[in-house]
Amino acid sequence: MGDVITNCIPPTLNVSQSASRAKNPRRRNELVTQVLRAYLTILAIIALAVTERLQGQIEQVHIEQVHIEQVQMGSIIGTVTDVNGDTVALAKVVLAGPHPNDRHTAITNNYGFFAFHDVWPGVSYLVIVSGRGFADWRSPVVTIAPNQSRILTGIRLRIATARTTIKVTPASQVQIATEQVKQQEKQRVFGIIPNFYVVYGSNFVPLTAKLKFRLAFKTTIDPVTFAGIAVVAGAQQAGDTPDYGQGAQGFAKRFAADTASGATDIMIGGAILPSLLHQDPRYFFQGTGTIKSRLGHALSNPFVCKGDNGKLQPNYSSIGGDLASAAIENIYYPKSNRGVARTFTSFAIGTGARAAASLAQEFLLHKITRRPTKSK
Repeated sequence: MGDVITNCIPPTLNVSQSASRAKNPRRRNELVTQVLRAYLTILAIIALAVTERLQGQIEQVHIEQVHIEQVQMGSIIGTVTDVNGDTVALAKVVLAGPHPNDRHTAITNNYGFFAFHDVWPGVSYLVIVSGRGFADWRSPVVTIAPNQSRILTGIRLRIATARTTIKVTPASQVQIATEQVKQQEKQRVFGIIPNFYVVYGSNFVPLTAKLKFRLAFKTTIDPVTFAGIAVVAGAQQAGDTPDYGQGAQGFAKRFAADTASGATDIMIGGAILPSLLHQDPRYFFQGTGTIKSRLGHALSNPFVCKGDNGKLQPNYSSIGGDLASAAIENIYYPKSNRGVARTFTSFAIGTGARAAASLAQEFLLHKITRRPTKSK
């Protein structure tokens, strides 16, 4: 184009000639006319070049439009629901192609419906759905055929999992333990017989000394406990042991002695020693595993317990409570029923009874113990 413009300027037109001829008015007019013709020629050439370029761009756009029409675009539609089948409105749906710029967004309507039109066929897309309060949902790779309207099914949003961090402090541990004891105090076999010293579940929280004494005292003064002592005293009366004689007086002595033995055993083995030795006096129900492992767990309970630190340790509290109770019986038992041999016999009976009670807890009593319903 530069050669064309150069050729359009008259060869006789130069600065010296223009200066000499400028003195002649006629020559001056001819000079102006020649300059205007040159510029008009240049403008015409520029306009022609621009027109040709625009014409090429228009033809390219037309070709692309024809190509798009020939491709036959498709569409992807679907409905977003939750796991219960209820539709989710105002959910964000993203149709993501392999290219970063190939992303389309839609919002579900009141019926959970969305639609993407003019989707390229043969392209691998992902559909990503997100909604407030829900976890994101991602589809497998979605590819459509030309002129296909594909319905995407199975879009079910699940509730987002919330993570809560709870910092357990000594104060909060006491509150949890207190609530746990309140629940245990409502545990009764057939809804009648106290079963306070059993923990169902794996949530271990150590008891404070106050709570240990609270459990022991509540068990000792429970009316059903006294009824059980009366039954034992009656059985002893029938066997004429200990040597308190017969009649109402003999029954009263046996009832008083059994009450004292039970109270000392519970208070020493369930409160005093556990508080001093930092041990837990409760039975922790296992409930799972093989019969052998459950048998071992139950039979070891009189000899192995949990410490307040959650670790297993020798059950000095239970052993000490049984032995102390048997030794104290020498104070109020008749002389014929006292002595070292009688003490260890009573200790062995108490320990054996505790092992039997643990077996009953593990395999029977949990089925017939009425427990409070957890509040929702």
